[in-house]
Amino acid sequence: MRYPLVRDLAAEGIPVAVTCRALGFSKQAFYAWNNNPVSDRDGDEAHLINAAVGIHRDDPAFGYRFIAGELTAIGITAGENKVARLCSQQQIWPVSASKRGLSGKAGPPVHDDLAQRQFTGDRLGQLWLTDITGHPTAEGKLCLCAIKDACSGRIAG
Repeated sequence: MRYPLVRDLAAEGIPVAVTCRALGFSKQAFYAWNNNPVSDRDGDEAHLINAAVGIHRDDPAFGYRFIAGELTAIGITAGENKVARLCSQQQIWPVSASKRGLSGKAGPPVHDDLAQRQFTGDRLGQLWLTDITGHPTAEGKLCLCAIKDACSGRIAG
């Protein structure tokens, strides 16, 4: 934030107007911040973070959804998205959470590579490729699995 810099330079004798003009904002914005350096929003978020840290310390398996529920139970009103944002900023994650993408290295293969990265077949039924995916629906999760014949390129099942 640039406002503390203006305050420090003003203490050294550099006029506020000059510093604000050089940094590209108004004197009024600096003086409004100087009168109340911690906004109400920042104060509310700090209180929410302290409560979330306490809840997470009690049970480290809690993620942001459970923390949001516990906050509501103790009388602190906060939306789930706000709790998710603050937990992410403070790195409050459940102990069982997978932190994908942080290592930059691929994990071990799930199974043996029987096709040995050769995804073409010479005859029908020689090599089948498969993939599975899940889609949420109103009735629950729908799992879809497709089996493709590598020679013809058609879906076999």
